[in-house]
Amino acid sequence: MVKLDKDLCSIQEARNLAESGKKAANELADFSNEQIDKILKNMRDAIEKQALSLAKWAVKETGFGKVEDKAYKNHAASTLLYEEIKDQKTIGIIDEDKVKGTLDVAEPVGLVLGIVPSTNPTSTVIFKAMIAIKSRNAICFAPHPTAAECTKMAADILNRAAIEAGAPENVISCVSTPTMASTNELLHSPHISLIIATGGPGMVKAAYSSGKPAIGVGAGNSPAYIESTADIKQAVATIIASKTFDNGTICASEQSIVCERKNELEVIKEFEAQGGYFMTEDETSRVCDLLFKAGNAMNAKFVGRDAHVIAEAAGITIPKETKVLLGRQGGVGAGYPLSFEKLTTVLAFYVVEDWEEACHLSIDLLQNGIGHTMSIHTNNRDIVLKFAAKPASRILVNTGGSQGGTGISTGLPISFTLGCGTSGGSSVSDNVSPKNLLNIKKVAYGLKDVTTLVEDDKSFHIGSPEPVKEKACLTQKNNCPSKSIDMEELTKVVRNVLMGMKD
Repeated sequence: MVKLDKDLCSIQEARNLAESGKKAANELADFSNEQIDKILKNMRDAIEKQALSLAKWAVKETGFGKVEDKAYKNHAASTLLYEEIKDQKTIGIIDEDKVKGTLDVAEPVGLVLGIVPSTNPTSTVIFKAMIAIKSRNAICFAPHPTAAECTKMAADILNRAAIEAGAPENVISCVSTPTMASTNELLHSPHISLIIATGGPGMVKAAYSSGKPAIGVGAGNSPAYIESTADIKQAVATIIASKTFDNGTICASEQSIVCERKNELEVIKEFEAQGGYFMTEDETSRVCDLLFKAGNAMNAKFVGRDAHVIAEAAGITIPKETKVLLGRQGGVGAGYPLSFEKLTTVLAFYVVEDWEEACHLSIDLLQNGIGHTMSIHTNNRDIVLKFAAKPASRILVNTGGSQGGTGISTGLPISFTLGCGTSGGSSVSDNVSPKNLLNIKKVAYGLKDVTTLVEDDKSFHIGSPEPVKEKACLTQKNNCPSKSIDMEELTKVVRNVLMGMKD
């Protein structure tokens, strides 16, 4: 019996999917608003029926997060997203400036490659498929190997729903046997027009290095500052609700708590009352040994895990009502592991003297997740404006990082692909939406008669040229004499010098 090579088979599958996806993209490009909306509605309805089963499968396959929260993320990526984008203009003329005589005409990019993480596999597939179809693009997914089955299951449900509503075959596809070879094949396929990469730094870098247009998002390391005017009880409740939402697997979730000396005791008391457990120095060290490997890279075994799972593994006894673990840190970077991203139910805890120190600390923390997100809890608008200058693309006020960053609890666009801007190595700084998957063409009518344009422009004056003075300045040792010598005298001097050289 001939044994088939896994990499070669995955490469061939990738080529087939790219070819059929490009064909689907060409067909979808001619669809009307009505046709696209019909497809989106059917996709939305199909996901609503399977939101829970997809969540269960994702948790079973990866071990990350919580079923009920993953189900809600599936709902947000389908129903909530549909309600937000259904009336957006993505076909034909989407804007017009009658004064300037310009039209914006939307055109799909073609076949999109969606790279999917293991932390949010099904919701990311749903989200990317919805915005791709809304902008009349086909999409092919490259799943993370540890979430291959649930990712493909979500893609297949969406593809069947789209086809039932009139979409072309293979408009939404997914690699069934993901390998580095298959992903690399798709990254460099001539049929792929644009890449949306959500995942680890290595995969995002690969997308940007592919030579194709790419939208990549980096790691987050969001500090949450509880300022002195904040409603501390509400702030703590919000932070815990965010950090425990799918057990912290959303990259916009809080990673560090920053409070002031004047409200430290009240913050600690409130955290303890609401399910926070402050670890001793030894306990913090033991938890860090579990969470991190190879430096600052997080151990996948503890991503998206309940606080009790982490505590038990570390040999720590915690109250049964514990929701999050907190460890004090005295600095940022090497030697302070909790200052890095932790996609699980563990938080770093810092105390500062005032908002200025909080400001500097937040900047230091953001260097490990620069350009992503930070949160501030305050009732002082001036403080908000001061923090708006920080190196984060999303400054969230009095809300949770997980829900606020993704647009579920804020007015930001609902998205599961959050740009980090150029400071974070991303080509976008906003929440990715259908508009990011469009080519916007400009139609511009002439407003001026080019045959008389120069004469008609009253603001343009050539003016009279200044007369050239036939004088020169002799320079000797970079010192310019105060007296100018006219050209006739200069000529005589040069002639005498040359004659002298001859002799």
